[in-house]
Amino acid sequence: MNWEQLARRRLSYPEIGATAGPLPDGYHHIRRERAIGLGEQAFRRAAAQLMAWEIQRRAGIRIDTSTPTAVPGSLVSIRLGPLRAACKVIYVTDEPHRQGFAYGTLDGHPESGEEYFGVRLDPDGTVYAEIVAFSRPARWWSKAGAWVATRVQKRITDRYLAALSTRP
Repeated sequence: MNWEQLARRRLSYPEIGATAGPLPDGYHHIRRERAIGLGEQAFRRAAAQLMAWEIQRRAGIRIDTSTPTAVPGSLVSIRLGPLRAACKVIYVTDEPHRQGFAYGTLDGHPESGEEYFGVRLDPDGTVYAEIVAFSRPARWWSKAGAWVATRVQKRITDRYLAALSTRP
Protein backbone atom coordinates (compact mmCIF):
# COMPACT_ATOMS: atom_id res chain seq x y z
CA MET A 1 0.00 0.00 0.00
CA ASN A 2 1.33 3.42 -0.90
CA TRP A 3 0.46 5.40 2.23
CA GLU A 4 2.17 8.54 0.95
CA GLN A 5 -0.17 8.64 -2.05
CA LEU A 6 -3.23 8.07 0.12
CA ALA A 7 -2.10 10.75 2.57
CA ARG A 8 -2.26 13.34 -0.23
CA ARG A 9 -5.94 12.64 -0.92
CA ARG A 10 -8.50 15.02 0.54
CA LEU A 11 -11.58 14.14 2.53
CA SER A 12 -14.54 13.91 0.14
CA TYR A 13 -17.12 15.77 2.27
CA PRO A 14 -17.23 19.11 4.12
CA GLU A 15 -18.95 18.06 7.39
CA ILE A 16 -15.79 16.71 9.02
CA GLY A 17 -16.40 15.40 12.54
CA ALA A 18 -20.20 15.50 12.25
CA THR A 19 -20.61 11.95 13.65
CA ALA A 20 -19.85 13.50 17.05
CA GLY A 21 -23.08 15.52 16.98
CA PRO A 22 -26.17 16.11 14.87
CA LEU A 23 -25.85 14.34 11.53
CA PRO A 24 -25.90 16.58 8.44
CA ASP A 25 -28.84 16.81 6.04
CA GLY A 26 -28.57 15.34 2.56
CA TYR A 27 -27.05 12.01 3.63
CA HIS A 28 -28.26 8.53 4.59
CA HIS A 29 -27.96 8.28 8.40
CA ILE A 30 -27.16 5.32 10.65
CA ARG A 31 -27.27 5.43 14.45
CA ARG A 32 -27.21 1.94 15.97
CA GLU A 33 -26.01 0.23 19.13
CA ARG A 34 -25.95 -3.24 20.64
CA ALA A 35 -25.32 -4.48 24.18
CA ILE A 36 -22.20 -6.69 24.07
CA GLY A 37 -21.29 -7.35 27.70
CA LEU A 38 -21.13 -6.27 31.33
CA GLY A 39 -18.51 -4.59 33.47
CA GLU A 40 -15.27 -2.65 33.32
CA GLN A 41 -13.13 -5.58 32.13
CA ALA A 42 -15.53 -6.33 29.28
CA PHE A 43 -15.44 -2.64 28.31
CA ARG A 44 -11.63 -2.55 28.29
CA ARG A 45 -11.42 -5.74 26.18
CA ALA A 46 -13.94 -4.48 23.63
CA ALA A 47 -12.25 -1.05 23.47
CA ALA A 48 -8.84 -2.64 22.84
CA GLN A 49 -10.30 -4.78 20.04
CA LEU A 50 -12.06 -1.79 18.52
CA MET A 51 -9.01 0.46 18.51
CA ALA A 52 -6.92 -2.33 16.90
CA TRP A 53 -9.30 -2.46 13.88
CA GLU A 54 -10.84 -5.78 14.99
CA ILE A 55 -14.40 -4.56 14.43
CA GLN A 56 -13.66 -4.34 10.71
CA ARG A 57 -11.66 -7.56 10.47
CA ARG A 58 -14.16 -9.63 12.47
CA ALA A 59 -16.98 -8.24 10.33
CA GLY A 60 -15.23 -9.73 7.29
CA ILE A 61 -13.89 -6.47 5.92
CA ARG A 62 -10.44 -6.77 4.36
CA ILE A 63 -8.42 -3.74 5.44
CA ASP A 64 -4.88 -2.46 5.43
CA THR A 65 -4.00 0.26 7.92
CA SER A 66 -1.11 2.71 8.21
CA THR A 67 -0.99 2.26 12.01
CA PRO A 68 -1.58 -0.75 14.29
CA THR A 69 -4.24 1.16 16.24
CA ALA A 70 -6.66 3.92 15.30
CA VAL A 71 -5.17 7.37 15.90
CA PRO A 72 -6.03 10.71 14.28
CA GLY A 73 -4.58 10.67 10.77
CA SER A 74 -4.46 6.86 10.43
CA LEU A 75 -5.15 5.77 6.88
CA VAL A 76 -7.32 2.79 6.02
CA SER A 77 -7.60 0.94 2.72
CA ILE A 78 -10.77 -1.14 2.55
CA ARG A 79 -11.31 -3.92 0.02
CA LEU A 80 -14.84 -5.05 -0.82
CA GLY A 81 -14.65 -7.56 -3.64
CA PRO A 82 -12.91 -5.84 -6.54
CA LEU A 83 -13.38 -2.36 -5.01
CA ARG A 84 -10.79 -0.48 -2.96
CA ALA A 85 -11.79 2.49 -0.89
CA ALA A 86 -9.70 4.74 1.34
CA CYS A 87 -10.54 6.52 4.59
CA LYS A 88 -8.74 8.61 7.18
CA VAL A 89 -9.29 8.67 10.94
CA ILE A 90 -10.74 12.08 11.78
CA TYR A 91 -10.98 11.88 15.56
CA VAL A 92 -10.59 9.49 18.47
CA THR A 93 -12.76 9.36 21.59
CA ASP A 94 -10.72 8.44 24.67
CA GLU A 95 -12.81 8.86 27.81
CA PRO A 96 -12.99 6.68 30.95
CA HIS A 97 -16.24 5.01 29.81
CA ARG A 98 -16.22 5.70 26.08
CA GLN A 99 -13.66 4.73 23.42
CA GLY A 100 -13.86 4.97 19.67
CA PHE A 101 -12.86 6.60 16.43
CA ALA A 102 -14.38 8.03 13.29
CA TYR A 103 -13.03 7.82 9.80
CA GLY A 104 -14.00 9.81 6.77
CA THR A 105 -13.96 8.94 3.10
CA LEU A 106 -11.13 10.17 0.90
CA ASP A 107 -11.41 11.30 -2.72
CA GLY A 108 -11.98 8.27 -4.96
CA HIS A 109 -14.17 6.40 -2.43
CA PRO A 110 -17.51 5.27 -3.94
CA GLU A 111 -19.33 6.92 -1.01
CA SER A 112 -18.88 10.28 0.66
CA GLY A 113 -19.25 10.57 4.43
CA GLU A 114 -18.06 9.49 7.84
CA GLU A 115 -18.47 6.55 10.21
CA TYR A 116 -17.94 6.36 13.98
CA PHE A 117 -17.15 3.09 15.76
CA GLY A 118 -17.44 3.20 19.53
CA VAL A 119 -17.72 1.25 22.76
CA ARG A 120 -19.26 2.68 25.90
CA LEU A 121 -19.80 1.53 29.48
CA ASP A 122 -23.10 2.75 30.93
CA PRO A 123 -23.56 3.45 34.67
CA ASP A 124 -25.51 0.17 35.06
CA GLY A 125 -22.42 -1.75 33.82
CA THR A 126 -23.75 -2.59 30.36
CA VAL A 127 -21.19 -2.37 27.54
CA TYR A 128 -22.49 -1.18 24.17
CA ALA A 129 -21.00 -1.19 20.68
CA GLU A 130 -22.05 1.93 18.75
CA ILE A 131 -22.08 2.82 15.05
CA VAL A 132 -22.94 6.32 13.80
CA ALA A 133 -22.61 7.19 10.13
CA PHE A 134 -23.70 9.48 7.36
CA SER A 135 -23.05 8.78 3.70
CA ARG A 136 -24.19 9.36 0.15
CA PRO A 137 -23.03 8.07 -3.24
CA ALA A 138 -19.98 9.87 -4.62
CA ARG A 139 -19.47 8.21 -8.02
CA TRP A 140 -21.85 7.92 -10.97
CA TRP A 141 -22.02 4.15 -10.61
CA SER A 142 -22.61 4.28 -6.85
CA LYS A 143 -25.41 6.81 -7.46
CA ALA A 144 -26.97 4.44 -10.01
CA GLY A 145 -26.82 1.62 -7.46
CA ALA A 146 -27.63 3.66 -4.35
CA TRP A 147 -30.35 1.22 -3.21
CA VAL A 148 -27.76 -1.59 -3.30
CA ALA A 149 -25.24 0.48 -1.34
CA THR A 150 -27.84 1.22 1.34
CA ARG A 151 -28.61 -2.50 1.74
CA VAL A 152 -24.91 -3.40 1.83
CA GLN A 153 -24.27 -0.71 4.46
CA LYS A 154 -27.08 -2.08 6.63
CA ARG A 155 -25.65 -5.62 6.42
CA ILE A 156 -22.13 -4.43 7.21
CA THR A 157 -23.41 -2.38 10.17
CA ASP A 158 -25.13 -5.53 11.50
CA ARG A 159 -21.83 -7.40 11.12
CA TYR A 160 -19.90 -4.62 12.88
CA LEU A 161 -22.26 -4.71 15.85
CA ALA A 162 -21.91 -8.49 16.10
CA ALA A 163 -18.12 -8.40 15.67
CA LEU A 164 -16.92 -7.12 19.04
CA SER A 165 -16.46 -9.58 21.84
CA THR A 166 -16.12 -8.90 25.53
CA ARG A 167 -14.81 -12.40 26.21
CA PRO A 168 -11.06 -12.99 26.76
